[in-house]
Amino acid sequence: MAHRRPAHPGIRRRRALAAVPAGLALTASLVLLPQAASAIPRGAPTSSATADGPSLSYVVNTATDQGTVGKVEKAITAAHGSVVATYDRIGVIVARSADPDFAKTIRQVRGVQSAGASRTAPLTAAATTEVGQPEKVAAPRTSETAAAKARAAGQEPLESLQWDIPAIKADQAAKVNPGSRKVTVAVIDTGVDDTHPDLAPNFSRAQSASCVGGVADTSPGAWRPWDPAEDYHGTHVAGEIAAARNGVGVAGVAPGVKVSAIKVSEPTTSLFYAESVVCAFVFAADHGVEVTNNSYYVDPWKYNCVADPDQKAIVDAVGRATAYAQRKGVVNVASAGNSSQDLAAGSLTDTSSPNDTTPVERTVDPSACPDVPTQLPGVVTVAATGVTSLKSYYSNYGLGQIDVAGPGGDKYQVPELPAKDGRILSTMPGGDYAYLQGTSMASPHVAGVAALLKSTHPKASPQEIQWLLKAQADNPGCPTGPYDPDGDGDIDATCVGTKHINSFYGYGIVDALDAVTK
Repeated sequence: MAHRRPAHPGIRRRRALAAVPAGLALTASLVLLPQAASAIPRGAPTSSATADGPSLSYVVNTATDQGTVGKVEKAITAAHGSVVATYDRIGVIVARSADPDFAKTIRQVRGVQSAGASRTAPLTAAATTEVGQPEKVAAPRTSETAAAKARAAGQEPLESLQWDIPAIKADQAAKVNPGSRKVTVAVIDTGVDDTHPDLAPNFSRAQSASCVGGVADTSPGAWRPWDPAEDYHGTHVAGEIAAARNGVGVAGVAPGVKVSAIKVSEPTTSLFYAESVVCAFVFAADHGVEVTNNSYYVDPWKYNCVADPDQKAIVDAVGRATAYAQRKGVVNVASAGNSSQDLAAGSLTDTSSPNDTTPVERTVDPSACPDVPTQLPGVVTVAATGVTSLKSYYSNYGLGQIDVAGPGGDKYQVPELPAKDGRILSTMPGGDYAYLQGTSMASPHVAGVAALLKSTHPKASPQEIQWLLKAQADNPGCPTGPYDPDGDGDIDATCVGTKHINSFYGYGIVDALDAVTK
């Protein structure tokens, strides 16, 4: 997996295919992330090594009682480490150290249940970003005749290009219930340009932050992209969920709900590390968010094998955070991935991990090496479909692994005019709009429907919302012929299961109209 821009959607789900328009100008200043030191406890294990290795970030998972957490914090300092953040309610401590033996030493501390490095590349200084006035970039133009026709039909100016909205009946749903202002979907991603005219009406600053490095920063604009010309992904996702029906641009699946941004991507690399993701789920849970959208996997491992102590620590830490969020009433929705792999297979080949240093080809069992957060318990796993309701050519799949499906776009499935393009049109930084495709685009469609369900059933638990998503989904069933989306004569995947539950669509493609009428 490339650090920045993969050439193929199978490399990275959050980096979909599209040309990127110009965005906002950024002014950045470098600052070091805060570090907290503690006194060395008497008798605590110490490392015999000197702190002369690369500075890495670690997640340390402990029991949640105050005594244990305090002792482990002191042991971290004794082992040539420092505490960056402590999430004592889930027993996760974010630490850093330049001692090569740090993790090995900390695993021996009483009360530590798992500990490991969250990355294989050295830490760099983080930057805070101030965003000035957006560049004036014209939105795609429609003719005055087309615009008048759109207004007469009650559509947004560019809605005729959004085949995905009627595909899940979101246009009909908006006439019944566009979603409640009491419901917020947090976009855990590369940041969101909240100044975009299609996003500003629904954006919740009070529920937004940057969690990069594992500590929540709620200063104004901290949630915006590091570089809007590059880090456009989160803004596109936010528009798919909640672009307002305000006579501007496009329409979101749930145009009446609020959307917030929790930025977790590293500057310059756009990698999503465990400490940042843990912070994001806890922040969302503690700030009254009802739904999170997660169109990424936690770097640097595409699959985290629990037999490896570092990867196990990542699974444990992020798993605790997603479980905490769910207990607090949050529905967590995640994309299934863009590698066209069967997540129910006995073994898969991973050639992209670790993606922050030198990838090494390995064979993994996805049942023991989960994609995080996608395959964590309680997370809604979403596959992508195109305009013909066929599984998108790049989308991962798997019986018992996919919960539901949603429109993610597919260049091989071309809609009828006027839509023209089989990908997904949504918002971009700087007031722009662009087409993208990927399971990154499917997940926010499902998150939007989950928000509509929560609007209709405000007292429903996350488990009940998940059940409704599945019960109301429309399943096209396995294809009757060979699955060959590119038409090259080779079968690219095999669908197994029944009309009601199968490996391509799980329980089916979500239905926004049912979400607000049933």
